[in-house]
Amino acid sequence: MPDALDALTKSLLQAATKAGADAADAMAITASSVSIEVRGGALEQAERSEGTDIGLRVFVGHRTANVSASDTSSRTIEEMAERAVAMAREAPEDPYAGLADPDQLSARRDAEGLELCDPAPEPSPEALQDDAARAEAAALAVKGVSQVQSAGAGYGAQKIHLAATNGFEGGYARSERGLSCVAIAGSGTGMERDYDGDSRIFQADLRDAQEIGTRAGERALARLDARKPPTGSYPVLFDERIAASLIGHLLGAINGQAISRGASFLRDAMGEQVLPEGLSLIEDPSRIRATGSRPFDAEGLPTQQRAIVEKGILQGWTLDLATARKLELTPTGNAARGPGSGPQPSNWNIALTQGQASRDDLIAEMGTGLLMTSMIGSTINPNTGDYSRGASGLWVENGEITHAINECTIAGNLRDMLRAMIPANDARRHLSRVVPSLLVPGMTLAGA
Repeated sequence: MPDALDALTKSLLQAATKAGADAADAMAITASSVSIEVRGGALEQAERSEGTDIGLRVFVGHRTANVSASDTSSRTIEEMAERAVAMAREAPEDPYAGLADPDQLSARRDAEGLELCDPAPEPSPEALQDDAARAEAAALAVKGVSQVQSAGAGYGAQKIHLAATNGFEGGYARSERGLSCVAIAGSGTGMERDYDGDSRIFQADLRDAQEIGTRAGERALARLDARKPPTGSYPVLFDERIAASLIGHLLGAINGQAISRGASFLRDAMGEQVLPEGLSLIEDPSRIRATGSRPFDAEGLPTQQRAIVEKGILQGWTLDLATARKLELTPTGNAARGPGSGPQPSNWNIALTQGQASRDDLIAEMGTGLLMTSMIGSTINPNTGDYSRGASGLWVENGEITHAINECTIAGNLRDMLRAMIPANDARRHLSRVVPSLLVPGMTLAGA
């Protein structure tokens, strides 16, 4: 990592010790980004940002405080440390707060081999504009598309460095190239919109702009002439684009913070079946060219591959140091933080076991029901798992898509939904959450 970030974190730690902190950790991030939007083939908006952010967490006994700044001057660093220590002395004691022990720290201090940063040059604004313009043109070329709401391309890069008074010091770089398009079909009150997009670490992996625009247009066209579905109990197929949200609810329910507070519908489910037999949920922070990969977590602990669910059985919680101490368990290396906040448990790359059937196979199998492609709002009880969301998508009759659906609500209980779901085989393997389309039988639909 650049000497500049290394020097910043060392200065922060030295200032914290001088101000009276018993222990401290520091983070420095430098980032740049550029984004381009086009409309009617012409430049609509162009933005560029660059900056450095620093963060300091101090401990005075079992009292802690966090401060952050974007000014990296020596005076600011000294003032940050003095303020953080003063704040910590007034904070309530937290018996679970503290840095990792030296023997808990990751031996790996960089991201070599993970391919998290594209060595290719940053794309020019002209290249980004060309991508966005080609996506827009492809969407408009789809017969029935009346306009493109937005077509944009962007690039971002950042460098991260973390250091602590327990001896940890490490850092790495990331990059990302993205492209998206939102198309509108129809006119007047009958207009419908949909989107497509892609985001990759390596620019060479990005899907073609024309393909993205065309798919956005086709998806918007498929939503025309939507109507409400009948009210009743029907199977619901969560399209691959949104299926990860179901797994996200499971991940939220096994988060150490939720478990330590007792605010989870899975709080008593350790060692019990939470997914269908044969389905596993694997976390792997060492995947190549994956946005969720990292060599160590935000507390300097090693990240690790682990089975969160194995053959349907829940194996463990997602823990940072504090929640692990509170639950009297071993931390899992899942701490995440920003410069201005303390660590919290979070998940890295997730992959759900894929099924044998294609999405089309599941559509044929479901008979009559809803293929859900988008959701609006949510009412979810984290304690009971009761689930209700606004939905739209495509109606299926006798195993075939017949027409578009909107203005309906789906409801069920997450624990029941997760245990009954049937996966397709269409997950995109480059995503940080590799989750295929998921068929959930017997959900309640409220429509016409």
